[in-house]
Amino acid sequence: MIRFIVRALIAALGLWLASRIVPGIRVPGGWTSLLVAAVLLGVVNAVVRPVVVMLTLPATVVTLGLFLLVVNAAMLGLVGWLLRGFAVDGLWAGIFGSVVVGVVSWLGHLVVGDGRERR
Repeated sequence: MIRFIVRALIAALGLWLASRIVPGIRVPGGWTSLLVAAVLLGVVNAVVRPVVVMLTLPATVVTLGLFLLVVNAAMLGLVGWLLRGFAVDGLWAGIFGSVVVGVVSWLGHLVVGDGRERR
């Protein structure tokens, strides 16, 4: 449970940074909306994203994986569509926002760890 909370906080930090850096991503609802958006993004990435990745596998193979940027942007857009306090305006804002969130999440997990012991 603690790992889930830490991961949600890291994702919220990434969403906050994306809202500051990327034009087209807005969080008019404040920190509460950021935390809800982070949890919702985790749920969407766990439930919806695997199905979408499997359905778009041919496009992903043809583009050598670059289509996954579009899939990640779509997941961020889905969160923006589901949550009133979070908005993503367009494909490019979604792509750049998902890159920012991905980099922040990666750096956060490097610092915090993934919960597994190394041998």
